[in-house]
Amino acid sequence: MKNVLVDSNVILDIVTGDKRWFGWSSSKLQKLAEERELVINPVIYAEVSIGFGKIEELDEALPLEHFRRDPIPWEAAFLAGKCFLRYRKSGGARGSPLPDFFIGAHAAVAGMELLTRDVGRYRGYFPKLPLIAP
Repeated sequence: MKNVLVDSNVILDIVTGDKRWFGWSSSKLQKLAEERELVINPVIYAEVSIGFGKIEELDEALPLEHFRRDPIPWEAAFLAGKCFLRYRKSGGARGSPLPDFFIGAHAAVAGMELLTRDVGRYRGYFPKLPLIAP
């Protein structure tokens, strides 16, 4: 079975107890954890870190026995840059590549599925990327 890259929004739903998304995110994550290996990368780690005061608290929320930590492959960084270029050419206003481009490109290049509840950008820029989403 394929490994699953877990988008930061799913983790944040759980750690913040999001009223709308906690149930969906926690049940999906728990089910997938029983069947597959869950993966995060430095971008996901950084996005989730915003809600924590200390690195030890973050590491406790993202334990190594539950989340494998993978670096972003160079090929994924290249793909993220190309997606960002498409974004800018289509009128996107951000001046630097968005985290979603790195996350989507990592999953695509590594042959993983992506667990996310934010499908818009991923479907638009990574149409062949298998998503686990509501």
